[in-house]
Amino acid sequence: MIHRWLLLCLCCFALSACSGQDGPGARKIGAAPVAVAEVTAQTVPYTVRAVGTVEPLAEVEIKSQVEGTIVRQYVRDGQEVKQGAPLFLIDPRPYELAVQEAEARLARDRVHLNKAEADLRRYSQLKKQNVVAQEQYDETFAEAKALESTIALGESLLAAAKLDREHADIRSPLDGYVGLVQVNQGNVVKANDDRSLCVIHQMEPIYVTFSVPQKHLPDILERRRKGPLVVLATATGSRKTVAGNLTAVDNAVDVATGAIRLRAAYANADRALWPGQFVRVDLLLDTIPNATLAPSRAIMDGLHGPYVYVVNRNNTASVRRLQTGPAVGNSTVVLSGLELGDKVVVDGQIRLAPGSPVEIVSGPEGERRS
Repeated sequence: MIHRWLLLCLCCFALSACSGQDGPGARKIGAAPVAVAEVTAQTVPYTVRAVGTVEPLAEVEIKSQVEGTIVRQYVRDGQEVKQGAPLFLIDPRPYELAVQEAEARLARDRVHLNKAEADLRRYSQLKKQNVVAQEQYDETFAEAKALESTIALGESLLAAAKLDREHADIRSPLDGYVGLVQVNQGNVVKANDDRSLCVIHQMEPIYVTFSVPQKHLPDILERRRKGPLVVLATATGSRKTVAGNLTAVDNAVDVATGAIRLRAAYANADRALWPGQFVRVDLLLDTIPNATLAPSRAIMDGLHGPYVYVVNRNNTASVRRLQTGPAVGNSTVVLSGLELGDKVVVDGQIRLAPGSPVEIVSGPEGERRS
């Protein structure tokens, strides 16, 4: 009796399992669940995307050209300054005294020169009358010429003293932003000190430098001959995109990376870009009409190049080799290998092999298939 009861239970369990497998939501035995998206066509911009670095138009380290004590500090951390604005004042008194000393020496030498020139004129007349000896005339002439050289030297020393006095008053050489002030009022600095008093970055306009693979170089050069190239830049963490123009292409490809360096300029009047920032760069080269687009996550790299899995009408997977173009957002331009309406696998490729049976469980929007 017990054996009959056990046999009856096993039969009921088997019947219920079979009926559950044939229900409307049942999955085919051996079929791999996949998500698919359809291949579409539309006119898209041909852009090259890269990561760039923001660089100032000019970067100047402010250093002292004379030695002394900083008696005035006019600038503060992060201040915006204009060209010619005062930054620091080094004690000017020693340099003012040097100017006065040079002026006094020059005045003394000029008095001596006036006397020597007067003596030379007098001796010149007496020499014509054979009243003075040639030797005495030569000594007077040499003294006058030596004093002329002394005065020329004195004028140079006076100019140098005035220049040192000007260098004691340190001013901004350009419009820009001051970083952190590194030497403050009261400190003693040396001429050409290793320390920088501060660093000024010129922010308007500003550069973005980036690199792209060398395969894009012919298209870039050809497009550049036709007119300005627009370069869009979006700072990391920012929703604002700013437009600039390509200004420079490096003169050689980096043999280590196979990339070419480019530089774009931006007006940056609103300070949207800041030196040192990483930015996403989109270099707009052209537009591609009726481009065939496939989701980028469907495309995989193989030994023979990029490929995708396509779901056939009989719900089996097949491999398509592709020739791809530029990426456009989350999609990639397909030059050959796919046709409009093809269903490519975007999720579940790892379970597939050519000819594998598949079951579509979700579409491009993620809707569940029954």
